[in-house]
Amino acid sequence: MKKYKAAVAATLMLAAGAANAISMDVQAGKKYTDVNIGVGDPYSGLSFDGNWARSDHQGQLGGARAKFAFPLGPVSASVGGKAIYLDPEVGKKGMAVAPGVGVAWSILPSVRVYGEFYGAPSGLTSGNDSYKEADVGANWTVFAPLNVKAGYRKIEVESNSGHENRIADGAYLGAGLSF
Repeated sequence: MKKYKAAVAATLMLAAGAANAISMDVQAGKKYTDVNIGVGDPYSGLSFDGNWARSDHQGQLGGARAKFAFPLGPVSASVGGKAIYLDPEVGKKGMAVAPGVGVAWSILPSVRVYGEFYGAPSGLTSGNDSYKEADVGANWTVFAPLNVKAGYRKIEVESNSGHENRIADGAYLGAGLSF
């Protein structure tokens, strides 16, 4: 009986994994670029993604995120965490573990507004004092699978000396594909 339950559980996990969406998108602001690849629906259930963000003058970072979203009608609330490799211009290379929250609202079937925040204080950051990331914007699905994003993003790594490395700080435009 135990083998039967294990086989059923493994089959359900594989079937659930096959139903998840795959997404890729690129965002560009005045002085930064962000590339993101993800698996799963970020607005319902469990999803994973990885990103690389680079500033022209303030450094770069790469990370992996896991989050769980709770759909409540047209609104979706999420909780998650990120593991991030930090490479600021001023300060030391290091790591951060940042918990976060988010909310998204489907105002039309093809238009969604969203906001999220992830942060790591000094106790969850090595080599630097803190990490903060905030993102607000709108996502328009032009036609499946193409979507366009616009918003404001701030990613900040504060060094132990107090210098604020702003990897991203400003408006952005982006485009992506979701399958």
